[in-house]
Amino acid sequence: MKTFASIDFEIANGYRTSVCSVGVVIVRDGEIAERIYHLIRPEPEYYWRGFTEIHGLSFEDTANEENFSAVWAKIAPKIEGLPLVAHNSAFDEGCLRAVHRMYQMDYPDYEFHCTLRASRRIFGKQLPNHKLPTVALHCGFDLANHHHALADAEACAWIAMRVFRS
Repeated sequence: MKTFASIDFEIANGYRTSVCSVGVVIVRDGEIAERIYHLIRPEPEYYWRGFTEIHGLSFEDTANEENFSAVWAKIAPKIEGLPLVAHNSAFDEGCLRAVHRMYQMDYPDYEFHCTLRASRRIFGKQLPNHKLPTVALHCGFDLANHHHALADAEACAWIAMRVFRS
């Protein structure tokens, strides 16, 4: 797979609808073609302290941002027809489906691929774990800003370019 979009969401609280940032990296012909990052006003609009401690985002960071529907209207045309890749895709696809449902948006049945599952299959016990920073480093990418949606999406893209060769 040489053309795809990797995606990563951060959430504000325990609800998958509480997307507060999104990172997308579009890869065309095996090269990163575009990086997209948006802060998003989450729904419900509150932050759990533990989540803020993980990704560093808080109510003040997103209070004046657009909601998911408005942000996705900018992203969707850029990824139309592309397979999506995520590390632990069940989480990111779950978020994407949840916010589409909440905002009553048509969900276009995105094709998802998971670098976490691919890593487990391909690298197995070669790695101490299959967390995003570990797999990224094994694939030659030093993820210095883990839990920033764009940094995580770029790490995922880097992994995907190595594990989904076909």
